Amino acid sequence: MRHVNYFILVSLIFCSACLSQRDFVAEYDYNYRGAFKKYKTFGFVEEEAKGDNALGDIIEKTISTRLGSQGFRMKDNNPDLLVIYKLYQSEVRYRGYNQPDFDYWLKKQGIELLEDEADSVAREKMRENYNAVKYTQNDGMLVILVIDHKKGNTVWQGYTNAFFDYDSPNINIDLTRATYKVMDQFKILTTQN
Repeated sequence: MRHVNYFILVSLIFCSACLSQRDFVAEYDYNYRGAFKKYKTFGFVEEEAKGDNALGDIIEKTISTRLGSQGFRMKDNNPDLLVIYKLYQSEVRYRGYNQPDFDYWLKKQGIELLEDEADSVAREKMRENYNAVKYTQNDGMLVILVIDHKKGNTVWQGYTNAFFDYDSPNINIDLTRATYKVMDQFKILTTQN
């Protein structure tokens, strides 16, 4: 009987831990003119009036780790890609785009990417066009922009609607999970020459 009670207690603790994890839904948009085959390095845009440095450090470390695992190398001077991020703490109006799946488009361009799931037939038949989508019902948002440094164009943007409790002891975990969720959508692999 003791083993059954112990098992129930462990199961309840495990289930409550799983249920307490926040799940962030990430969206992304990309630019058809992005030279994704050529990008090898990245760097961060330095902002003069950066907010909370501890939160920025968490976001930058998460982005760096993710891009590093995909073969990108961080470079301070003249990188191929510039990364900028913004945490909105209140409702924000944001415009995204309804586009064909990024994975399908990259494969069509002959670009190697992380495999996550098979493309559906419906996504493969979509045409390459931009259909604006407005995001207004949110209590906050994390936005990550990836910019072609030479051309000065945004080539990819990822975002998640998320309210972060900045006083919570779990803010570091929540922010890391949200950042990874957004960066999981940027599936490009690069190889260094």
